[in-house]
Amino acid sequence: MANPIRLRAAALTTSAVVLAALLAGCSEGAKDGDLPAQKLDWKDCPAPSEAEGGGTSPSPLPSGAKWQCATMKAPRDWSDPKGDTIDIALIRAKATGDPSRRIGSLVFNFGGPGGSGVATLPAFGADYAALNTRYDLVSFDPRGVGRSAPVKCESDAQLDEFFQQDATPDDSAERAQLLDRTKQFNSACEKNSKQTLPHVRTTDAARDMDLMRQVLGDDKLHYFGISYGTELGGVYAHLFPKNVGRAVFDAVVDPTLNPEQSALGQAKGFQLALDNFAEACTSKTTECPIGDTPQEVKDRIAKLLAGLEKKPIPGIFPRQLTQTAATNGIAQSLYSKDFWEYLTEGLEQAYEGDGKILMLLSDSMNGRSENGEYSNITAANIAINCSDEKPRYTADQVQQRVPEFRAASPVFGDYLAWGMVSCTDWAVPGAADHPDVSAPGSAPILVVGNTGDPATPYAGAKQMVDALGKGVGVELTYKGQGHGAYDSKNKCVQSAVNDYLLDGKVPKAGTVCS
Repeated sequence: MANPIRLRAAALTTSAVVLAALLAGCSEGAKDGDLPAQKLDWKDCPAPSEAEGGGTSPSPLPSGAKWQCATMKAPRDWSDPKGDTIDIALIRAKATGDPSRRIGSLVFNFGGPGGSGVATLPAFGADYAALNTRYDLVSFDPRGVGRSAPVKCESDAQLDEFFQQDATPDDSAERAQLLDRTKQFNSACEKNSKQTLPHVRTTDAARDMDLMRQVLGDDKLHYFGISYGTELGGVYAHLFPKNVGRAVFDAVVDPTLNPEQSALGQAKGFQLALDNFAEACTSKTTECPIGDTPQEVKDRIAKLLAGLEKKPIPGIFPRQLTQTAATNGIAQSLYSKDFWEYLTEGLEQAYEGDGKILMLLSDSMNGRSENGEYSNITAANIAINCSDEKPRYTADQVQQRVPEFRAASPVFGDYLAWGMVSCTDWAVPGAADHPDVSAPGSAPILVVGNTGDPATPYAGAKQMVDALGKGVGVELTYKGQGHGAYDSKNKCVQSAVNDYLLDGKVPKAGTVCS
């Protein structure tokens, strides 16, 4: 089953690391009083681990700045700060400009939840060259992710089977099969990660970030959160409002929604993105190879998916492109306008009986590398989401909601509705209906919403501003496509963000970039 809960706040940058490749411990360490004073041993970075997505050691940035890695000790259980510790993996590129103008560290979280910052930051570090002149660029694998006490669930072979399962059941037998397979996955997580699962909530990661701030030697946390990273940043601001420095939230999670509301909002968001894709393809001066009108493009996609449910087509041997994998691949392609060409080509090939490109896109979403190894993004994503989110949904509850989801999106509605059963049999109770991000007394936080964002719909930006509280959130709107705004390369957005992070200039609330 391609787990739809992952779509809730997945970061484009996290999955794009995998897509680019496809398409071209517990210790008895320092105790409570010693942790903020620990010294990091920065060394050349090794190649990313399998859990981080694999690959080669990161190359220096165009500026010549080299990547260095270290591990930070943090309490396994923040309610018992003098107990055992875990290692939190960090990466940095030191500031390249005049040392006298260095501001401090700029900490990134690229989302997921479950994405490896250690693997992702080097892949996109060049995009932050302007910020690197006055900041050390820093990211990390949050607890449960990558090298930071990673959650482990199923083997690569089991995950191949997991992602092939029908995620949109049509009758009682298929519903029972979906629930049984979900329970099997969740039980494997409990068996293989029993010590870790109770301690991967977003509040735990936020406390890790404040420890990180102290260990890095910063009086304030300067922060750039993308997608789920905006939720993490909001929770940090709630817990430590006086410690917030200059912070930017991009691709903003709506902190006021419960999981059901969030999934329904995403159904609408992905449908909007698909509508925009179809409109763009058919409005070009050259012929659109997948339909003559926007409606024809969408009708053919719906017909393809219906056919795949009955008869999958060859994907990447020996795997078949199922309806679920195709839906997952289409969703992945909508995270960036740069991916639309892959979607067009993938649909062309699928109509001819070749599912390879859509399968590659689906693999990218699921963290599967070309050699068949999976990162732990799915395991970590489910573990963090299920630890954070209190509601548990039954199959009957979901079945009652399917018509509304289907009305919101004929393509993605069923898929996202059934994702709500992912936490039904989770071993750890969820913390709350939604995160508390109220942050009275915090420094201004620049909140950037994208009107065409499929994964974190635009309305969430205003909701985040309101939830942060009066005088904290400052909203900026980008009229664009894809997940996030800064990496769209829009000069208006980048100038506003850079002016704030580098010079402390807060843009006028309500600024619009297009």
